[in-house]
Amino acid sequence: MSTNNQERESLNKAEFVNFIHKNNTNMTKADIERALNLILRGVEKAIENGHDINIVGFGSFCVRFRAARDGHNPKTGAKIIIPESYQVVFKPGKTLKDACNN
Repeated sequence: MSTNNQERESLNKAEFVNFIHKNNTNMTKADIERALNLILRGVEKAIENGHDINIVGFGSFCVRFRAARDGHNPKTGAKIIIPESYQVVFKPGKTLKDACNN
């Protein structure tokens, strides 16, 4: 596997479903897409309800607070204040990190 990000291919959702289907012919593409949608909605709802998600080996999804901070408009260079916000953060687990480095 290449470590150069410019050489890595990005998969959209449909391509990801096809990729999974090629490696798992026991499920139809429709079943894979339904399962993927269910997982994604589950992550969204859990985060929305104040839960962090820890999947051993894969990684963790959690919410982090970002305080308001100074920034600048990249087009005009004008100073702006970026408002405080909450952001979802993903931290990869050991198995996922190892897969990336093989």
